[in-house]
Amino acid sequence: MIIKVLTENRTSKEGFIPEHGLSLYIEVNGKKILFDMGKSDAFAKNAELLGVDLTEIDFAVLSHGHYDHGGGLKEFLKINDKSPVYVSRYAFGEHYADNSARFIGVDKSLKENERLIFAGDYLTISDGFELFSFNDRERPFKTEAFALTAKIDGEFAEDDFRHEQYLMINENGRKILISGCSHKGILNIMEWTKPDVLVGGFHFFKVDTDGGKSEFLDNAARVLSGYGTSYYTCHCTGEVQFDYLKTKMNNLEYISCGDIAEI
Repeated sequence: MIIKVLTENRTSKEGFIPEHGLSLYIEVNGKKILFDMGKSDAFAKNAELLGVDLTEIDFAVLSHGHYDHGGGLKEFLKINDKSPVYVSRYAFGEHYADNSARFIGVDKSLKENERLIFAGDYLTISDGFELFSFNDRERPFKTEAFALTAKIDGEFAEDDFRHEQYLMINENGRKILISGCSHKGILNIMEWTKPDVLVGGFHFFKVDTDGGKSEFLDNAARVLSGYGTSYYTCHCTGEVQFDYLKTKMNNLEYISCGDIAEI
């Protein structure tokens, strides 16, 4: 498997455009996949620098209905005129941040595009590729919404992230899970899936590390290390939080815009 990071919060590569968002190009099992599209058209410009032809994508996946993952969806639909895009049936909901003060959803005008395929709790894309939402699962580990909300039936409520889905790839007996932000809790997701490799954000960037200590991250590192999984994280994990986890985990790497990872 090869992953090229088209969009991520930071970069060390000259000429690339970093932004708060995520977009991954994945080559595996003879398929070319686009997982998320960042918040703008930057993913497409960076794709050119990485030698990625977006017109050759076999299928795309939108991990959840936030602008920093789906803001580039319109651009992708314009560049690529044939590939299906798998989205949650809840992806175009009313999603907000800062306790409902700021809309962070995806452009609703795209909802009627005939290329979109709306997934429920589970969907087989093809042999070796599955989508899961786990909306029907209990969450053994407590999660924090961090002031993210959703408007349901006209009322604001803490977001339960029903619009988030995860791509499971089976390659030569390995289970590789691709997650956008892991809003349902990275520890819950690991308990549900137990993959050999996990790629994606942990959504720890608001976890307090005051005084250089964090009981939450200490526990997360202990639990995550117990699976024997290789982790490639990014975006919403947080730089300070990643550095903290890295001192306690030897199976954790960071991928940033412009990076190419052979997994």
